[in-house]
Amino acid sequence: MLTLHAADALRVTWEAEPVADGAVAVEGDRIAAVGTLAELTARYPAARVRRWSGTLGPGLTHEGPLPDAPSPRERIHEVLKRGAVAVTAAHTPTPDLRAAATRSGVTVLPAARPPLPLAPGHRADLTVRTAEGECQATICAGRLLHRRR
Repeated sequence: MLTLHAADALRVTWEAEPVADGAVAVEGDRIAAVGTLAELTARYPAARVRRWSGTLGPGLTHEGPLPDAPSPRERIHEVLKRGAVAVTAAHTPTPDLRAAATRSGVTVLPAARPPLPLAPGHRADLTVRTAEGECQATICAGRLLHRRR
């Protein structure tokens, strides 16, 4: 099912100028389209729409040691709660951490890199942040894996 993730503002990269009332169309684990909510609802009238308060942009890479938590799964979830959809191999040295990342869809990178821009065909890795930088939601490979209540 195609889902439109819409927010007050959209940044295709975190350095780009924001687009008001922006949206990303996600089908499976890929981005189908990027634009304004009006453009994408006209293009995909049957799509489910998830509206977020804040700025929607690319998912981040967690570059440091993983946060402490009781289990590998919870350590990966702590990263998701920060808007990250990727971790570095240097900070996931054990098989149980790499397995927890893989099960969640979190990418294990050989080295840190900037997030990929939001563009059709790219993996649907998104985060929604408040004006203060707090993570509201993390979408990893098209799946909503964290939502702040």
